[in-house]
Amino acid sequence: MVEESLTWTSHPLKKNKRSTILVILFITLAPAVVFFSTNSLFFLLLSLVILLGSLASFFLPTTYELSRDKIKVKFLINTREMEWGKYRSFYVDKNGVLLSPFEKPSRLENFRGIYVRFEQNKEEVVNYIKSRIKS
Repeated sequence: MVEESLTWTSHPLKKNKRSTILVILFITLAPAVVFFSTNSLFFLLLSLVILLGSLASFFLPTTYELSRDKIKVKFLINTREMEWGKYRSFYVDKNGVLLSPFEKPSRLENFRGIYVRFEQNKEEVVNYIKSRIKS
C-alpha cells in the first residue's frame, strides 16, 4: 500500500562531510585563482556569484512533496508543482530519480524533466513513483 503523500527535505550540504569540504575548498580556490590571474575585483565577485548560484541546490535545502495528483518542489522562494500525467518514464540512480516527460531516453530529459533527490528514503520514493508512473 502506497501512502497518500510523501514529504521530505533534502540538504546535500549536511549529508556528506567530505563533499562539503571539497566544495567549500573549490569555492575558495577558484575565485582566488581568478583574482590573481586577472587582478580584478569585478571578476572575483562575478566568479563567486556564478559559483554560489550554480551550487545553491547543494548549500540550501529543497523540500519535496509527492501527492496523489502532483509533485511539489520547494526551493528558496520558488515552488514548482507538476501533475503526474506530465511524466512518462523515470530513471533511478544512487542519489535520486529523474522524472522524464519522454517515453524513451532523450537528450532533452535533463532540461524538461525533474530530478528528485533522496534523503535516506530511496525505497519509499521509488515505490511511490512506480505507483504513479507506469513505465
